[in-house]
Amino acid sequence: MNGRLIGLLTVLVLVNFVVDSAITAPLVVLPEMLDHFGTDQAAWLNATAMLAGVMWAPLLGKSADLHGRRKVLVLTLLLSCAGALLCAVAPGLWLFVPGRMLQGASLAAIFLSVAIVRGAFPSRTAMIAVGVVTSGSAVLNIASRFLIEDLASKYGFQVLFLVSASVAVVMAGCVHRFVPESPARTPGRIDFGGALLLGAGLGGVLGYISLGSDFGWLAVGPLALLAVGVTASARWFLVSSRKPDPLIDIRDLRGPLALLLLVVFLASGSYQSMLQLIPLIGDVSADQRLGYGLADQGSVALLLAAPGLGVTLGGPTAGWLAGRVGPARTLAAAVVLGTAVTLGMFLGVSRLPAALCCAFLLGATVGALGTSGFNMAGSLAPPERQGIVSSLVMVMVSIGSVALNFVGAAVLASTSVAVDGETVNSATGVLAYIGIASGTFALAAVLAVLLARDTKVRN
Repeated sequence: MNGRLIGLLTVLVLVNFVVDSAITAPLVVLPEMLDHFGTDQAAWLNATAMLAGVMWAPLLGKSADLHGRRKVLVLTLLLSCAGALLCAVAPGLWLFVPGRMLQGASLAAIFLSVAIVRGAFPSRTAMIAVGVVTSGSAVLNIASRFLIEDLASKYGFQVLFLVSASVAVVMAGCVHRFVPESPARTPGRIDFGGALLLGAGLGGVLGYISLGSDFGWLAVGPLALLAVGVTASARWFLVSSRKPDPLIDIRDLRGPLALLLLVVFLASGSYQSMLQLIPLIGDVSADQRLGYGLADQGSVALLLAAPGLGVTLGGPTAGWLAGRVGPARTLAAAVVLGTAVTLGMFLGVSRLPAALCCAFLLGATVGALGTSGFNMAGSLAPPERQGIVSSLVMVMVSIGSVALNFVGAAVLASTSVAVDGETVNSATGVLAYIGIASGTFALAAVLAVLLARDTKVRN
């Protein structure tokens, strides 16, 4: 591998660091944001970017196939920069929420980076490079948490968004300067009407899932979002099935690709829900006699850092394996590992060594699953359609994450107990939470094995 390709990988790893600064890093300062805006609606501040990212992904993926991946990646980073600046200066939610929606465009940087790598590297090397690009920023993400927490305590939460905007605009310049433009092009045009319908459909349904737990599942606002989402999705399906050049051709969503997307949806939702559970059990002491808890057994900071280290190892390892046994088999192995690790958390909820092991392996699963999913999608798509097909993987990751996170939260809320006047999660709720994640992972494992067999037969 020559210096130019190493430089390309470095730039794309840093590009994916922008995604973390825009999507997940604001969780570090979530309490400060809630106090500043005088609200208890965390979903508006946190989930908006992820939901908007689901809407941005197909549009930017299709645009990349039509107009060039580098050009659209630069646009994506500039949109994220503009959103971060709006969030930094927003006097109220009326400007902060649109800012978060613009930041959501940064999700497209992940699959655009993957598409650029697959076009720049030979096939076997590209599989390893995908793992490096999708997982290499994990260590930077861990270190940045401590820095952002310190800066926010001194200068306010707005500093996070100023840092995010600065990193995004610098990386936009680096991408324009150092990343070659892809020669592959897909003839056609962008179906903006279909993009609006698809965005409204996904946003409405996911918005209902995200906000229903805060406002009430039968409240007028969430139900209106659900109605808009279902109506728009149905309309998009009917219209797209008739157009000659739709945003997403649903006629292609069959066979191995459809099975891959279902596996990604189930597995991503499962591991994200488990990552959400880890800090909850790490904040409870066994002395409270709730039947779980790790807070008094050692350094819980290691428990929170372990997944990041696992991601860094899991991504490149999965890329290396994919080059030897194929992405389908590697994907199946990653999902089977995730199933075993999730089952291990039945023991890990009360024993720190087991929890540390499971947290690390869960991170490895995250890295391996993301790398294998993108590699598998890339192997199923021609060069001129890498952008849109990779965007579908990102959409499934996002939808699965939102859906299973809120399912898990609803289970915990419905089984909570009162101890000394304080509402806490019960052992029943925690174990049921793990059971749902394990069952979903097991279903994904069965489908992943079927996908691997189907791919072997086709080859």
